[in-house]
Amino acid sequence: MRKMIVSFALLLILLLQPSLGLTQERVKLRVSSATKTLGYGPLWIASRMGFFERQGLDVELVVIRASDVGIQALAGGSLEIAGSASDAPIAAIEKGLDLVMIGGIINGLTQSIMAAKKFKTYNDLRGATFGAISLTSGVTFALRQVLKVKGLEYPRDYKLLVIGGTPQTYAALTSGQIDAAALSLPVNYAAEEQGFNEIGRFVDVIPNYQLAALSTKRAWAEKNRSVLVRVMKAMAQTMRWIYQNKEPAVDYLAKEMNLKREHARRGWEFYTSTRTWHPDGDLNIDGLQIVTQIYFEQLQAKGPLPNAAKYVDQSYLKEGLKELGSR
Repeated sequence: MRKMIVSFALLLILLLQPSLGLTQERVKLRVSSATKTLGYGPLWIASRMGFFERQGLDVELVVIRASDVGIQALAGGSLEIAGSASDAPIAAIEKGLDLVMIGGIINGLTQSIMAAKKFKTYNDLRGATFGAISLTSGVTFALRQVLKVKGLEYPRDYKLLVIGGTPQTYAALTSGQIDAAALSLPVNYAAEEQGFNEIGRFVDVIPNYQLAALSTKRAWAEKNRSVLVRVMKAMAQTMRWIYQNKEPAVDYLAKEMNLKREHARRGWEFYTSTRTWHPDGDLNIDGLQIVTQIYFEQLQAKGPLPNAAKYVDQSYLKEGLKELGSR
């Protein structure tokens, strides 16, 4: 009888114990996304479907187009965490800013160069005007490298017109404002259906690349370690949910990103089968080393190439995974 009473008391304590999100102090954070596209979808799922909230985080997710601008906002204190192309924090760190990348968002290149019907090959693109999110960073950084490999130099052989992210660039392409653009999957499918030609895929030129990552200030991270661990736990849980719930994930992404469901499905299948979304939200260090190499080549910098590990701190994610019962 006594054992039954003790067991009932323990059960009652467990039932009455508040959830994690309620017991922890709710922390307000401003997090940026460089664009609102499928690739950055995990950030929107984490924010809109309660994964941040379950970790006691009140996250305001804002779009700051152009990764270099997002990194400037992070450095200036307007953000706690920036979701941006990984070349932007590398550039900032090399200029002396004390930033660090803590997790991956898009661990590969999904872009295709889509062009008007008169363009068939890379050589045809000489003199073309490309739409871009910025002149230097983000997808444009990779675009310039792809075109360079194919024999086209900027600004000698083509023009760049700053338009915005993939949605804005796609609209400019379909309206005839620009000749060509690097469109992220699955928007390239929509362009193909509209009769635009696929000149080539980025991944065929640069097969290993860390496109987008989460960054923060090292000093802030050190002072708020427990908060950052909770952020990375939420991202890991988000990624796992995406992998384990194909149909709900496709439904949400199609609606949130204003995509055809078939395009969202094909996108989900690509991102998960290639691990372009990492199952735990980790970075691709080898891919980041390629970004580092291209960055220093474009600078024509002399001296030894830095190890990409200098820009990264994976300890917050590792601690979060440990609390989740993995690694």
